[in-house]
Amino acid sequence: MSQQNGGYSKLMWSPNPDVVTNMDQFRHAANEKFHLQLSNYQELYEWSVTEYADFWGLFYHFSDIVHSQPYTQVVDKSKRVDEIPEWFHGTRLNFAENLLKYRDDKVAIYFTGEGRELTQMTYQELYHQVRQYAAALRKSGVQNGDRVVGYIPNCPQAIIAMLATASIGAIWSSTAPDFGTSGVLDRFKQISPKIIFSVDGVTYNAKQHTNLDKLKTVVNGLATLEKVIVIPYINEIDGATTKSIRNCILLDDFLKTGLDDDDTLPELVFEQVPFNHPLFIMYSSGTTGIPKCMVHSVGGTLIQLLKEHILHGDMRRDDVMLFYTTTGWMMWNWLVAVLGTGAGIVLYDGSPFVPRKTILWDLIDEIGVSFLGAGAKWYLVSEDNDIYPMKSHKLEKLRFIASTGSKLMPRSYEYIYNHVKKDVILASITGGTDIISCFAGHNPSVPVHLGEIQARNLGMAVESYSEVGKPVFGQNGELVCVKPFPCQPIYFWNDEDGSKYQKAYFSHFEGVWHHGDYCTIIPSTGGIIMHGRSDATLNPNGVRFGSAEIYRVVSKIPEVADSLCIGQPIPDGERVILFLKIREGERFTGELIKAVKGKIRSELSARHLPAIILQTPDIPYTLSGKKVEVAVKKIICGEEVSYRNALQNPTSLDFYQNLPELSV
Repeated sequence: MSQQNGGYSKLMWSPNPDVVTNMDQFRHAANEKFHLQLSNYQELYEWSVTEYADFWGLFYHFSDIVHSQPYTQVVDKSKRVDEIPEWFHGTRLNFAENLLKYRDDKVAIYFTGEGRELTQMTYQELYHQVRQYAAALRKSGVQNGDRVVGYIPNCPQAIIAMLATASIGAIWSSTAPDFGTSGVLDRFKQISPKIIFSVDGVTYNAKQHTNLDKLKTVVNGLATLEKVIVIPYINEIDGATTKSIRNCILLDDFLKTGLDDDDTLPELVFEQVPFNHPLFIMYSSGTTGIPKCMVHSVGGTLIQLLKEHILHGDMRRDDVMLFYTTTGWMMWNWLVAVLGTGAGIVLYDGSPFVPRKTILWDLIDEIGVSFLGAGAKWYLVSEDNDIYPMKSHKLEKLRFIASTGSKLMPRSYEYIYNHVKKDVILASITGGTDIISCFAGHNPSVPVHLGEIQARNLGMAVESYSEVGKPVFGQNGELVCVKPFPCQPIYFWNDEDGSKYQKAYFSHFEGVWHHGDYCTIIPSTGGIIMHGRSDATLNPNGVRFGSAEIYRVVSKIPEVADSLCIGQPIPDGERVILFLKIREGERFTGELIKAVKGKIRSELSARHLPAIILQTPDIPYTLSGKKVEVAVKKIICGEEVSYRNALQNPTSLDFYQNLPELSV
């Protein structure tokens, strides 16, 4: 299996030319409206980023976005991406109305989790419950622009509360119960919420975890809260259980407050707002300081996520998506937007390996899931646990398998096609919280190649830039976006002059969105290989490469469970340090070190060899499942890491303090 232009020659899947996809239908619509002759995806992509106003305007109508007033201009093409141009000037719409435009008996939400039976909620039932929540929120004084937050698990109540908030024109933000109180307050305190939804506790890994003590601490730290709504989630509770929490009310009692004096429920009114009205506040990881609060718009979020689901995901009303996520990860927002296509979604709350290691695969067969998504690490752990669904499950309706959060290793491509399903689109996707969506990812119109993301997404003018700001192909570069796109954050919260926003994305290359990822665009396939965060770029002896290149190789070594690679400054430059977490039952030996170096030398080069390889008991991860190289590098350089609460496992950092092997 030879590498070609930085990529791999092995073809894993090809589209069936006889299958007509939504992407095909959209391409035909573009040809008809604009008198074009676009014959394939690459030509459609080039048109979408060259004539991006025409592209987004066409998709606005193709996707049947519900609106009360038409737009007068798609976008001012004279403005650069760093000027954050206004999109769809003049239109008025509502995010919740678009996700609730189907109000029939088709199942909208399937819900289950540890210790829970599978339940269903139809679109009609969802609409009615949003109506109840919205009425109670309005009676509580929630208005356009107010912040409503959720410290809440991945459950139907989270979606209902979010949609009710959006129906009013208020702003939603959420974190999961696995966040510690400091992490929650670091985020919510900045945005001064009026209402918070939470639960009495959660179940994870077959153990109940109470949430009320943490909730009390959070509430005491948020002076602006006027009401705290607690959902009895794992136990039956009454008001006495929550009386020590300020302004607290149980969900059922809260919903009763929404009734009119004659005990009737007010109609659900969808406030019509501009395209760039704020919808969600999302947060950076917080590993380098107080999390940045990124404000995403109603229209930008809606049109971008509909594009990804309708065109790139080829979703129809008979599809069902299961994406394993929490409310603290942007993939929750991404998943919920599927409701705008009329398809169904599956919410799973708890460990993805409890009560059975195959629980998610079991649900795929039981429900008829067509689109599965999870973090890249879940696929590695599934393989390590000898889970081979191709032998044990039917997976008849499964068309897409998606992965994100970190780089999907080539071994996971092999695992999925050899042990899960051969005729499936492996959707490795990349983007982030910053854009609440993807720059590149899944595509029913182009092949899947080993180790590659299929293609750049429509309307996203993505390039790979050299250090001097020139496009490069077949070699490592910085992932940038050179033209405006509607899902840019409209602003950062508490960033009145926009300086934090400009510094975050536009300080590296003038007038170009710099995303902070290292990538290679493959000329022969159009695919992309990700190499990790560019702030974690390694540069020994003037040779620049990403840590993900090392991870890709090391992941193939059976004795290694996980790894972390950083650069350590030394007097004459930088040296590469590789930490290995050894799989249970294996040993860290000189022979293993020799094998690791040999593998790196043969698959990469001698210039990629770490100067030092050490064993580590644990590797730090963010709450959204990303490795934290920067924090370890800070510790090794003698700097303090203040925001440990942004990590899943903050005590893992203790090992890296004052390592004698790394003294310089």
